[in-house]
Amino acid sequence: MEYVKEPHNFAEIPDIYSNYANSKAVILPFPYEKTTCYIKGTEKGPAAIIKASAEMELYDEEMGNIFEAGICTLKELKVAYAPEEMAEIGCKNIKNLLNDNKFVVTLGGEHSITSGIAKAFREKYNELSVLQIDAHADLREDFEGSRHSHACAMKRTGEICPVVQIGIRSLSFEESELIKEKKLKIFWAKDIVDSDKWFDEAISMLSKNVYITFDLDGLDPSIMPSVGTPEPGGLGYYQVLRFLKKVCSQRNVVGFDVVELCPNEKEISSDFTAAKLVYKLIGYKFHNFGK
Repeated sequence: MEYVKEPHNFAEIPDIYSNYANSKAVILPFPYEKTTCYIKGTEKGPAAIIKASAEMELYDEEMGNIFEAGICTLKELKVAYAPEEMAEIGCKNIKNLLNDNKFVVTLGGEHSITSGIAKAFREKYNELSVLQIDAHADLREDFEGSRHSHACAMKRTGEICPVVQIGIRSLSFEESELIKEKKLKIFWAKDIVDSDKWFDEAISMLSKNVYITFDLDGLDPSIMPSVGTPEPGGLGYYQVLRFLKKVCSQRNVVGFDVVELCPNEKEISSDFTAAKLVYKLIGYKFHNFGK
């Protein structure tokens, strides 16, 4: 399938390493925002990440020139429909990219995009589980009249494949009852922020193939304040990197999304941090750490 490249490449990677045919990874900006309920602006998140990425050094102290794996930035996937239709459109577009054997990185937008993406990955990969890094459980059956709200993202995704939740620290009573009833796999932020001892247990709960959904409010707001629904507490930057590196070394990470950046022109560090996380995670996927 032919895809049109975004005029502004992620990290301004030279054309020789960012053409679609030769790139292992593709970045799909998906600036969808229809169900946010607090701070608006997540639709501007993908563009802000790409803009900030232009200021990164392409050389990485752990992995060298990550960009040499090939990273193509695609045109934005713009969807104006309700979230139910959006999920199907997202699924169809991701399936096309997976059929071209691309490692797909999706930049949101709100978290409601994830269930449609997970559906596409589940149709391609057996033994798939989803690793969610997030402040919120997102396990509501419906919210404000929609079963595909951002607040229902993991409830819908969990109907497609198993989910392991990391960094959770905000949920409703009904969600807490569901967690108990279904014995869902959750690592509460309060139990894990001061230690890495939980890494192995969390990874053991993941299947062979893993899709990662990274809601940026999973990070402590002191390092990631510009999100749609910030929560006190949360994970640290280097702890997250250590965990993601270990996940990539022990499981087949098949793709990921980064969602819920809500850019603030007076606080641009969040944009840069998000861009750096995207670049590092692509590197962890394609760098051989003792595999």
